[in-house]
Amino acid sequence: MTATFINGREIAKEIRKNITHEVGQLRKNYQVAPVVTTIAIGQNPSSELYMKLRNAACDEVGILSNVLRFNEDVSEATILQTIEHLNDDPAVHGILIQYPVPSHISPTTCMKTVVAKKDVEGFTPENLGRTLIGDEDIVPCTPLSVLTILDHEHVPLQATDIVIVNHSNVVGKPLAALLLHRNATVTVCHVFTQNLKQYTSQADILITGAGVANLITKDHIKNNAIIVDVGIVETNSGVRGDVNVESVKEKASRITPVPGGVGPVTIACALSNMVKTYRHCVEPTA
Repeated sequence: MTATFINGREIAKEIRKNITHEVGQLRKNYQVAPVVTTIAIGQNPSSELYMKLRNAACDEVGILSNVLRFNEDVSEATILQTIEHLNDDPAVHGILIQYPVPSHISPTTCMKTVVAKKDVEGFTPENLGRTLIGDEDIVPCTPLSVLTILDHEHVPLQATDIVIVNHSNVVGKPLAALLLHRNATVTVCHVFTQNLKQYTSQADILITGAGVANLITKDHIKNNAIIVDVGIVETNSGVRGDVNVESVKEKASRITPVPGGVGPVTIACALSNMVKTYRHCVEPTA
Protein backbone atom coordinates (compact mmCIF):
# COMPACT_ATOMS: atom_id res chain seq x y z
CA MET A 1 0.00 0.00 0.00
CA THR A 2 1.19 3.49 -0.86
CA ALA A 3 -0.39 6.50 0.79
CA THR A 4 -2.63 8.85 -1.16
CA PHE A 5 -1.45 12.46 -1.19
CA ILE A 6 -4.22 14.94 -0.42
CA ASN A 7 -4.19 17.77 -2.96
CA GLY A 8 -4.63 20.95 -0.94
CA ARG A 9 -4.39 23.12 -4.02
CA GLU A 10 -7.51 21.54 -5.51
CA ILE A 11 -9.43 21.90 -2.24
CA ALA A 12 -8.39 25.56 -2.05
CA LYS A 13 -9.44 26.14 -5.66
CA GLU A 14 -12.92 24.86 -4.88
CA ILE A 15 -13.17 27.14 -1.82
CA ARG A 16 -12.02 30.18 -3.78
CA LYS A 17 -14.62 29.50 -6.46
CA ASN A 18 -17.39 29.56 -3.86
CA ILE A 19 -15.98 32.68 -2.20
CA THR A 20 -15.75 34.49 -5.54
CA HIS A 21 -19.47 33.97 -6.05
CA GLU A 22 -20.29 35.04 -2.48
CA VAL A 23 -18.13 38.18 -2.66
CA GLY A 24 -19.72 39.12 -5.98
CA GLN A 25 -23.17 38.95 -4.42
CA LEU A 26 -22.08 40.93 -1.35
CA ARG A 27 -20.46 43.65 -3.44
CA LYS A 28 -23.65 43.92 -5.45
CA ASN A 29 -25.81 44.11 -2.32
CA TYR A 30 -23.71 46.60 -0.35
CA GLN A 31 -22.02 48.53 -3.17
CA VAL A 32 -18.64 48.29 -1.47
CA ALA A 33 -15.80 45.80 -1.86
CA PRO A 34 -14.30 43.95 1.11
CA VAL A 35 -11.05 45.65 2.17
CA VAL A 36 -8.40 43.98 4.33
CA THR A 37 -5.16 45.49 5.59
CA THR A 38 -2.03 43.61 6.63
CA ILE A 39 0.54 45.09 9.01
CA ALA A 40 3.99 43.84 7.98
CA ILE A 41 7.09 44.56 10.05
CA GLY A 42 10.53 44.02 8.53
CA GLN A 43 11.36 41.76 5.59
CA ASN A 44 10.98 38.06 6.36
CA PRO A 45 11.31 36.03 3.12
CA SER A 46 8.77 33.40 4.19
CA SER A 47 6.33 36.08 5.30
CA GLU A 48 6.78 37.95 2.04
CA LEU A 49 5.97 34.82 0.04
CA TYR A 50 2.92 34.06 2.15
CA MET A 51 1.62 37.63 1.80
CA LYS A 52 2.18 37.50 -1.94
CA LEU A 53 0.16 34.30 -2.25
CA ARG A 54 -2.58 35.57 0.04
CA ASN A 55 -2.86 38.91 -1.75
CA ALA A 56 -3.07 37.12 -5.10
CA ALA A 57 -5.87 34.97 -3.71
CA CYS A 58 -7.66 38.12 -2.52
CA ASP A 59 -7.42 39.61 -6.00
CA GLU A 60 -8.85 36.43 -7.51
CA VAL A 61 -11.98 36.44 -5.35
CA GLY A 62 -12.66 40.19 -5.41
CA ILE A 63 -11.27 41.23 -2.02
CA LEU A 64 -9.14 44.38 -1.97
CA SER A 65 -5.96 43.91 0.04
CA ASN A 66 -3.22 46.32 1.03
CA VAL A 67 -0.11 46.15 3.17
CA LEU A 68 1.16 48.72 5.68
CA ARG A 69 4.92 48.23 5.94
CA PHE A 70 7.12 49.18 8.87
CA ASN A 71 10.85 48.93 9.51
CA GLU A 72 11.94 46.25 11.95
CA ASP A 73 12.84 48.86 14.58
CA VAL A 74 9.34 50.34 14.69
CA SER A 75 8.05 50.83 18.23
CA GLU A 76 5.30 48.68 19.67
CA ALA A 77 3.37 51.86 20.45
CA THR A 78 3.33 52.78 16.76
CA ILE A 79 2.01 49.36 15.79
CA LEU A 80 -0.70 49.48 18.45
CA GLN A 81 -1.73 52.98 17.35
CA THR A 82 -1.94 51.71 13.77
CA ILE A 83 -4.15 48.82 14.83
CA GLU A 84 -6.43 51.22 16.73
CA HIS A 85 -6.68 53.43 13.64
CA LEU A 86 -7.65 50.43 11.49
CA ASN A 87 -10.18 49.36 14.13
CA ASP A 88 -11.89 52.74 13.79
CA ASP A 89 -11.67 53.01 9.99
CA PRO A 90 -15.06 52.08 8.47
CA ALA A 91 -13.38 51.54 5.09
CA VAL A 92 -11.33 48.62 6.48
CA HIS A 93 -13.22 45.37 7.07
CA GLY A 94 -10.40 43.05 8.11
CA ILE A 95 -7.03 43.33 9.87
CA LEU A 96 -4.09 40.92 9.70
CA ILE A 97 -0.72 41.11 11.42
CA GLN A 98 2.01 39.26 9.58
CA TYR A 99 3.93 37.04 12.00
CA PRO A 100 6.57 36.64 13.20
CA VAL A 101 7.05 40.13 14.63
CA PRO A 102 10.33 41.46 16.10
CA SER A 103 11.10 40.42 19.68
CA HIS A 104 10.41 43.88 21.13
CA ILE A 105 6.79 43.69 19.97
CA SER A 106 4.37 41.46 21.87
CA PRO A 107 2.23 39.27 19.60
CA THR A 108 -0.25 38.84 22.44
CA THR A 109 -0.64 42.59 22.90
CA CYS A 110 -1.17 43.01 19.16
CA MET A 111 -3.80 40.26 19.13
CA LYS A 112 -5.60 41.82 22.10
CA THR A 113 -5.70 45.23 20.39
CA VAL A 114 -7.43 44.13 17.17
CA VAL A 115 -11.20 44.56 17.41
CA ALA A 116 -12.86 41.14 17.28
CA LYS A 117 -15.18 41.85 14.36
CA LYS A 118 -12.18 42.69 12.11
CA ASP A 119 -9.95 39.85 13.36
CA VAL A 120 -9.31 37.84 10.18
CA GLU A 121 -6.94 35.44 11.94
CA GLY A 122 -9.26 34.55 14.81
CA PHE A 123 -6.54 35.30 17.38
CA THR A 124 -8.27 37.85 19.61
CA PRO A 125 -9.22 36.65 23.11
CA GLU A 126 -12.90 37.05 22.20
CA ASN A 127 -12.69 34.93 19.05
CA LEU A 128 -10.44 32.31 20.65
CA GLY A 129 -12.85 32.15 23.58
CA ARG A 130 -15.78 31.64 21.25
CA THR A 131 -13.86 28.85 19.51
CA LEU A 132 -13.15 27.25 22.89
CA ILE A 133 -16.80 27.15 23.97
CA GLY A 134 -18.05 25.92 20.61
CA ASP A 135 -19.56 29.20 19.39
CA GLU A 136 -17.52 29.04 16.20
CA ASP A 137 -17.44 32.22 14.15
CA ILE A 138 -14.00 33.50 13.16
CA VAL A 139 -11.80 30.46 13.71
CA PRO A 140 -7.97 30.53 13.41
CA CYS A 141 -7.09 29.79 9.81
CA THR A 142 -4.73 26.82 10.20
CA PRO A 143 -7.02 24.81 12.51
CA LEU A 144 -9.90 25.66 10.18
CA SER A 145 -7.88 24.40 7.21
CA VAL A 146 -7.21 21.09 8.96
CA LEU A 147 -10.93 20.59 9.58
CA THR A 148 -11.71 21.63 6.02
CA ILE A 149 -9.29 19.03 4.64
CA LEU A 150 -10.67 16.25 6.85
CA ASP A 151 -14.24 17.19 5.92
CA HIS A 152 -13.32 17.23 2.23
CA GLU A 153 -11.85 13.75 2.61
CA HIS A 154 -15.00 12.56 4.42
CA VAL A 155 -12.97 11.49 7.44
CA PRO A 156 -15.19 10.69 10.45
CA LEU A 157 -14.07 12.46 13.62
CA GLN A 158 -16.45 11.17 16.27
CA ALA A 159 -14.80 8.54 18.49
CA THR A 160 -11.59 8.86 16.46
CA ASP A 161 -8.21 8.92 18.22
CA ILE A 162 -6.41 12.08 17.13
CA VAL A 163 -2.96 13.25 18.20
CA ILE A 164 -1.81 16.84 17.67
CA VAL A 165 1.91 17.63 17.86
CA ASN A 166 1.63 21.36 18.55
CA HIS A 167 0.44 23.22 21.63
CA SER A 168 0.47 26.82 20.40
CA ASN A 169 -2.33 29.33 20.86
CA VAL A 170 -2.76 29.63 17.09
CA VAL A 171 -2.76 25.95 16.06
CA GLY A 172 -2.73 23.22 18.69
CA LYS A 173 -5.01 24.65 21.36
CA PRO A 174 -7.84 25.89 19.12
CA LEU A 175 -7.57 22.79 16.93
CA ALA A 176 -7.94 20.54 19.97
CA ALA A 177 -11.08 22.44 20.97
CA LEU A 178 -12.57 22.18 17.48
CA LEU A 179 -11.95 18.44 17.38
CA LEU A 180 -13.37 17.92 20.87
CA HIS A 181 -16.54 19.71 19.77
CA ARG A 182 -16.81 17.00 17.10
CA ASN A 183 -16.47 14.26 19.74
CA ALA A 184 -12.98 13.12 18.79
CA THR A 185 -10.63 11.78 21.45
CA VAL A 186 -7.74 14.24 21.39
CA THR A 187 -4.20 14.04 22.74
CA VAL A 188 -1.97 17.11 22.53
CA CYS A 189 1.80 16.66 22.37
CA HIS A 190 4.72 18.94 21.48
CA VAL A 191 8.48 18.90 20.92
CA PHE A 192 9.09 18.51 24.67
CA THR A 193 6.89 15.43 24.98
CA GLN A 194 8.87 12.45 26.23
CA ASN A 195 8.65 9.32 24.07
CA LEU A 196 6.54 11.04 21.42
CA LYS A 197 5.91 7.89 19.40
CA GLN A 198 4.18 6.29 22.39
CA TYR A 199 1.33 8.72 21.69
CA THR A 200 1.53 9.25 17.92
CA SER A 201 1.59 5.53 17.18
CA GLN A 202 -1.92 5.22 18.64
CA ALA A 203 -3.43 7.93 16.42
CA ASP A 204 -5.98 7.25 13.72
CA ILE A 205 -5.26 10.83 12.62
CA LEU A 206 -1.92 12.49 13.32
CA ILE A 207 -1.74 16.27 12.96
CA THR A 208 1.79 17.59 13.33
CA GLY A 209 3.00 21.18 13.34
CA ALA A 210 6.21 21.24 15.35
CA GLY A 211 8.41 22.73 12.64
CA VAL A 212 11.01 19.96 12.97
CA ALA A 213 12.13 18.17 9.81
CA ASN A 214 11.91 14.36 9.90
CA LEU A 215 10.23 14.44 13.31
CA ILE A 216 7.66 11.88 12.18
CA THR A 217 8.82 8.58 10.68
CA LYS A 218 7.14 5.23 10.11
CA ASP A 219 7.92 4.28 13.72
CA HIS A 220 5.67 7.11 14.91
CA ILE A 221 2.48 6.02 13.16
CA LYS A 222 0.05 3.12 13.11
CA ASN A 223 -0.97 1.28 9.96
CA ASN A 224 -3.41 3.24 7.77
CA ALA A 225 -3.06 6.44 9.78
CA ILE A 226 -4.04 9.74 8.19
CA ILE A 227 -1.32 12.37 8.51
CA VAL A 228 -1.95 16.11 8.27
CA ASP A 229 1.40 17.92 8.16
CA VAL A 230 1.12 21.53 9.32
CA GLY A 231 4.87 21.89 9.87
CA ILE A 232 6.94 24.33 7.84
CA VAL A 233 10.69 23.83 7.75
CA GLU A 234 13.00 25.76 5.43
CA THR A 235 15.84 23.64 4.06
CA ASN A 236 18.45 24.09 1.35
CA SER A 237 16.26 22.04 -0.97
CA GLY A 238 13.11 24.06 -0.24
CA VAL A 239 10.21 24.02 2.20
CA ARG A 240 9.18 20.76 3.83
CA GLY A 241 7.12 19.63 6.80
CA ASP A 242 7.59 17.55 9.94
CA VAL A 243 7.00 14.23 8.21
CA ASN A 244 9.61 12.04 6.55
CA VAL A 245 7.35 11.18 3.63
CA GLU A 246 9.59 8.47 2.20
CA SER A 247 9.54 6.70 5.54
CA VAL A 248 5.78 6.84 6.17
CA LYS A 249 4.25 6.57 2.71
CA GLU A 250 4.06 2.76 2.73
CA LYS A 251 2.35 2.73 6.13
CA ALA A 252 0.01 5.74 6.17
CA SER A 253 -3.24 5.80 4.20
CA ARG A 254 -3.35 9.53 3.39
CA ILE A 255 -0.86 12.39 3.76
CA THR A 256 -0.96 16.12 3.14
CA PRO A 257 2.26 17.06 1.31
CA VAL A 258 4.42 20.10 2.05
CA PRO A 259 4.16 22.22 0.01
CA GLY A 260 0.74 21.84 -1.58
CA GLY A 261 -1.23 20.46 1.34
CA VAL A 262 -2.36 22.54 4.30
CA GLY A 263 -0.81 25.82 3.10
CA PRO A 264 -3.13 26.59 0.16
CA VAL A 265 -6.18 25.62 2.21
CA THR A 266 -5.07 27.91 5.05
CA ILE A 267 -4.98 30.84 2.64
CA ALA A 268 -8.43 29.90 1.35
CA CYS A 269 -9.71 29.77 4.93
CA ALA A 270 -8.27 33.25 5.51
CA LEU A 271 -10.40 34.42 2.58
CA SER A 272 -13.44 32.80 4.19
CA ASN A 273 -12.70 34.66 7.42
CA MET A 274 -12.33 37.91 5.46
CA VAL A 275 -15.85 37.45 4.16
CA LYS A 276 -17.06 36.96 7.75
CA THR A 277 -15.33 40.12 9.01
CA TYR A 278 -16.75 42.03 6.04
CA ARG A 279 -20.24 40.84 6.91
CA HIS A 280 -19.74 41.87 10.55
CA CYS A 281 -18.80 45.36 9.39
CA VAL A 282 -21.43 46.02 6.72
CA GLU A 283 -24.48 43.99 7.65
CA PRO A 284 -26.94 45.64 10.04
CA THR A 285 -27.12 44.09 13.49
CA ALA A 286 -30.43 43.03 14.97
